[in-house]
Formats: sequence, C-alpha cells, structure tokens
Amino acid sequence: MELFDRPKFGERAVIVYLSINGDFTGDDLDEFKQLVISADVEPLVSISGSRRSPDSRYFVGKGKLDELKHVLIESCADVVLFNHMLSPSQQRNLEEALQVRVIDRTGLILDIFAQRAQSFEGKLQVELAQLQHLSTRLVRGWTHLERQKGGIGLRGPGETQLETDRQLIGKRLRQIKSRLKRVSKQRDQGRRSRQRADVPTVSLVGYTNAGKSTLFNQLTNANIYAADQLFATLDPTLRQIKLPDYGELVVADTVGFIQDLPHELVVAFRSTLQETIEADLLLHVVDASSPNRYEQAREVNSVLKEIGADKTPQLMIYNKIDCMPAVESHIEYTDDGEIKAVWLSALKQDGLNLLLDSLSTLCHKDDMHVDVVIKPSQAKLRAKLFEVAQVIKEKNREDGCWEMELNLPNKYGHLLAELECG
Repeated sequence: MELFDRPKFGERAVIVYLSINGDFTGDDLDEFKQLVISADVEPLVSISGSRRSPDSRYFVGKGKLDELKHVLIESCADVVLFNHMLSPSQQRNLEEALQVRVIDRTGLILDIFAQRAQSFEGKLQVELAQLQHLSTRLVRGWTHLERQKGGIGLRGPGETQLETDRQLIGKRLRQIKSRLKRVSKQRDQGRRSRQRADVPTVSLVGYTNAGKSTLFNQLTNANIYAADQLFATLDPTLRQIKLPDYGELVVADTVGFIQDLPHELVVAFRSTLQETIEADLLLHVVDASSPNRYEQAREVNSVLKEIGADKTPQLMIYNKIDCMPAVESHIEYTDDGEIKAVWLSALKQDGLNLLLDSLSTLCHKDDMHVDVVIKPSQAKLRAKLFEVAQVIKEKNREDGCWEMELNLPNKYGHLLAELECG
C-alpha cells in the first residue's frame, strides 16, 4: 500500500548534512557517504551548512531549500538523503517542495538492512523494524489519508484511511512477532544445549566495517560474506573452534553497530543479539586505523548497554594494523598483568596466534592447578586430559602410572572424580 504519491526511488542522490549547533565533523560526512554507497546509491552532490536548530517545517532553512531545488535541477538526482532524523511532517513538506523522494538517516539504514537480510529470521526482523518506523509516520503528514468514500460495496463504519492503515500494520506486526517468537525458541534450544555441554561462547561485536566477519572467517575457516562496506553482515553465524590446551569454543559473528543506530533495529534484532547478551566473552573488534576508533568503541558500548550486555567481559581487538605504519601485532597488558587487548590484522592473518593464545589464557583464568596420578587402566582418561587441560609436566613411573601436573578448567572438574573412582 503506497502512503504517498512519490516519484519512484532512484539511485542518484543529493546528500544533506547540517551542523546543528556546531556539531559537525568531516569524518561523520564521510561515514554517511559510505552508508549511501552501501545502499547502492550514487552520491552526486553534498550539501552542508549550519543552523542553531532545525527548521520545524523543512529542517533546513529557506535559503538551503532553494539551493536544494537548484542542485536537483542541475544534477538530475532523483532522491535526497538527509543524515538526520526527520519528523513525518518535515519529510512530507520536503517531498512536496522538492518533488523527489526524501529519506532520512533511519530510512536509509533500514533500506540497507532490507537489502542485506538473507535468512528468514533476518527478513522478518527488518520488516518488523520498518513497520515500527512506519507506524510512527501515520500520525500526521500523509496526503492520501482522507475519509474513505462511500458507495455500493464500500458503505461501512466510515473509518478513515489512517485508521485502516493502522489496523493493517498492527495485524502484520502481530504476525511477525509471533513468527519471530517461534524462531527465538529454536535459538534458545540451541543455546541451552551448548550450555549443558559446557561449551563457552565468544561473540564478536564492534562498529560496522571493523573487520569482524574477516576475523570470524580466519578463526573458523568459514566462508561467510565479508566486504569493505557498512553492514555486510546481518544474519548471525556460529562456528566451533578448538583452542590450544582448552577444547571447544563457539564463536558468534553478529551485526555491526553504528552511530545513531535506529532504536527500531535494536528492538527488532534483539533475538539475534541474544547471542551477544548471553556470551561468556565479547571480542570487541575495533578498526585501529580509524581516527575515530575511540568514539566508535563508545558507540558500540552504548548499544551493548541498551541490550543489557554491558556487564559481559570484553577483550579489545584492534584490527587492520596492516593499514597503520610501523605497528606490529602484539598483546597489550594492564598494569596488573591482565590481558587488555590484542593488536592484529585479520586480513593478513598477522597476530591470530596471539588472539588464540589470549583466548586460551582467559579460558584458563579460573582453572584448577592440580597434580594427579593416572593408572595404566585409565589411558582413555589421560588422553581426555591432554585434550581439555593444559599439561605442564608429565612423568612416567616404574609401576606404569603417569604423574601429571595440570591446569584443569573448572568445567572438567568431574574428571578428577573419575580418576579417584578408577
């Protein structure tokens, strides 16, 4: 159902970025251009300016509106993209004045998500976010919302078109939420089975395009889509890896975050982000070569707080050191000798061994340091200990027994009881 008689969406855009009360950086504009390109749209012209506060009618002032009209005629662009949140009335007024499609930052990000979602769950989550965003735009501002006309077969309670739209959207929202609830139950079952098997989960989080999927592929030998573009990954992927001297570990790759990520998307993707919420450790991947890396890390932590994952332990991963001069892969420690961060290049596979060693160390952090004696009849148990524990020292005795010094993860403490029973 079309809510407004607009020109068809095109692929050539004029982008608008205003500095509101001095809040403007060139890097923010560059990131918005990347968003536009990620949506398969060509940014023809950029219009910037400054205001103390947005105009209530058009967001931009009259002079900037006239400049927009002139630029649209000269460039033959067919869409205007704002790097701002527009109210429904502002969007309506701009479209009437400019006679082209006008999309704000939230609409653009939702469009990118709609293009990238591949799984059944991902597509439902995007549609949920789009409908939730659209429902806020039915309050005012759409030109076709006059009362339905009566006539044969059309006489009825005389509802407005607005009310009909609300009912249709509300019905579809209930359907999507019901389907997502069923998918979420399946995810919960898989998560509970991993917890019963005592398999820890590590979740990759980070700003979009920080290199999470590239790192995931290198760690797990997977072949998921990784590209130098924003929001290359939407659908979560889980793989098992084996850590040296530890055992199995599940690694989850998740959607990237971005500045001013629409709240509708955070809510819609909550079931997907549950892998992050319930992870044992977060690998916070940062593009080390970005001049805004610390601001981007703060944005990620802000979203983590919103979804309730801010208390989960984090290991910082500073990626893309191959784009930095004279920076070598290394482990960064706190003053107390704790592992704080790993600097690496996932693309060049430089420092991956340091990350695996760090994960192994962190997994062994609460290990039991034990000395055990294994009888010849317990050879299978000895092999199991070599698989899951860090064997510091082993000595063969004349009676055929083995004396072993181990760092044994707490989750395998039951093996000590089996040794005593044998």
